[in-house]
Amino acid sequence: MKHIISILIENEPGALSRVVGLFSARGYNIETLTVAPTEDRSLSRMTIVTSGSDDVIEQITKHLNRLIDVVKVVDLIETPYIERELMLIKVRAVGKEREEMKRMADIFRGRVIDVTDKSYTIELTGDGIKLDAFIDALDSTAILETVRTGASGIARGERILKA
Repeated sequence: MKHIISILIENEPGALSRVVGLFSARGYNIETLTVAPTEDRSLSRMTIVTSGSDDVIEQITKHLNRLIDVVKVVDLIETPYIERELMLIKVRAVGKEREEMKRMADIFRGRVIDVTDKSYTIELTGDGIKLDAFIDALDSTAILETVRTGASGIARGERILKA
């Protein structure tokens, strides 16, 4: 089962490598990883998407809480949450393909952010399922390049991740 683990961590050199090392040493897989400073520049927010049983995720959470740089750990799937991912995708757009690619971007609420004589670069945001559906809807030979950020998530409502 997919889990989105949100970690508040001290914004210090080596903090990221310690978290990644913990996953690696115990054979846990990181599917996606995003990290950036928070409104408090001394802290960063790390979002890790991983898969595993509830017991495995509980072990991961316990190990993360033992790391000295970690301030707080939350598994977002335990409560209602919002998940978003950013994808930039460069597609072939020549002749009649140009209008079709623009139409596909509009259907998925994407934006064409770069245009050349032979290609469009489209920006899409949404959950991973939406982005995968966009890719599946395209002819695979039309896709020139894809870049994805990985998931970022936040709890819905009044629940916040603070030190």
